[in-house]
Amino acid sequence: MSANAYGALQSAGAGDELIARHGELVKRIAYHLAGRLPPSVAVDDLIQAGMLGLMEAAANYTATRGASFETYAGIRIRGAMIDALRALDWAPRSVHRKARAVAAAMREIERRTGRDARDAEIAQHMSISLEEYHSIVHDAVSCRLASMDEEDAGERIAEQADPFSETAEEQLRDSLAKAIDKLPERERLVMSLYYSEGLNLKEIGEVLKVTESRACQLHGQALVRLKSRLAHTS
Repeated sequence: MSANAYGALQSAGAGDELIARHGELVKRIAYHLAGRLPPSVAVDDLIQAGMLGLMEAAANYTATRGASFETYAGIRIRGAMIDALRALDWAPRSVHRKARAVAAAMREIERRTGRDARDAEIAQHMSISLEEYHSIVHDAVSCRLASMDEEDAGERIAEQADPFSETAEEQLRDSLAKAIDKLPERERLVMSLYYSEGLNLKEIGEVLKVTESRACQLHGQALVRLKSRLAHTS
């Protein structure tokens, strides 16, 4: 257990009421996060890490932070879960390597054609089957921890009050928003339903009238496409 977590446990008595009232928040975040991860990652492990994050939040929160406790706690809970996942080192290097290869293929095809790269032509460009391509973008959903760091970045900016960091974060958000707006329609809809509406992949599949697996593929493809385009403009 980290020193911060231990300290949180020692001082948790002062925040018992906050902890009791927000236990469901931990579970909600854990199950939402688990939807992006391989089945080998146990939800109970995420909940355990998230509870430590909740305890830290209860011990450190002050109303002068300018955010509600639930907002502040959500940041700390997600951060604790992500830290725990990184410590497990569960995402093989090959997953990241293949996702980068897909992003490079997308970038090359879109540079050459001036339009969105399609599933089949990406697979052909990489000399792999369409099934293997879909497997790669499915795995990409599981390893995109970087996309879950927005809350951590927001917390660091709030704590540091660094004008340069704040400007850089605003620029990143603007670039991301513009890149999302330019996604193919179905990928853009998946991103909106997942991140703005809070639907899980099964529910998104029902909205789009596709299988949960296909919804996951669209989600992964959107993430890789964003990675490709943001890297191209950076």
